Amino acid sequence: MAVNFTGVRVFSTTLARDRENMGENITKWLKENSNFEVVDKVVTQSSDKEFHCLTITLFYRVKS
Repeated sequence: MAVNFTGVRVFSTTLARDRENMGENITKWLKENSNFEVVDKVVTQSSDKEFHCLTITLFYRVKS
């Protein structure tokens, strides 16, 4: 099923300190953009020998 969206917001970090704060950063962005409705999300984790990357991608549309 196709999901209609008007925008995408990507949160991504490799630093442990930033990963710990990612939830707060996303919550803040959602509050600041309360006219957006998140219609889908993708969580991606990748790593190599030194770094672990966490990416949260939000697909949203403007509320009518």
